[in-house]
Amino acid sequence: MLYKEIHIGKFIKERIDENEITMERICKFLDKDEDAIERMYSSRSLDADLLLRWSKLLEYDFFRLYSSHLILYAPPAAVNKNQQKSDKIPYFRKNIYTQEIKEFIMKRILSGEMTQSDVIKEYSIPKSTLHRWLQKSDTING
Repeated sequence: MLYKEIHIGKFIKERIDENEITMERICKFLDKDEDAIERMYSSRSLDADLLLRWSKLLEYDFFRLYSSHLILYAPPAAVNKNQQKSDKIPYFRKNIYTQEIKEFIMKRILSGEMTQSDVIKEYSIPKSTLHRWLQKSDTING
């Protein structure tokens, strides 16, 4: 799965088809009519509250798609020791690489699509972290 281009409506529709959820149940849960639901399927983005409701209905964390995109494609934050951290919003100390991200990156390396150096440069993954993933992959596959 590529995380670079996210079309959330397509992902939602795919999950609905996988789980065979009826339109009646969807409309009732979201308190929307069929036309509104169909428009959501073609939408590239949705309001966060609505996406949260979809996540609950379909038992799938759609926000993780965006987190994965940030981990893979957003540049790391510049270190600024004078920067004040807010107590009002959560602060995440470091990136957490999901299994999907690890598999995505490992697949690109093992297929020859990217070298280890390319991955380190493109995604800002520490060399030691990538090395650990490769060791685990060898242990599992070998």
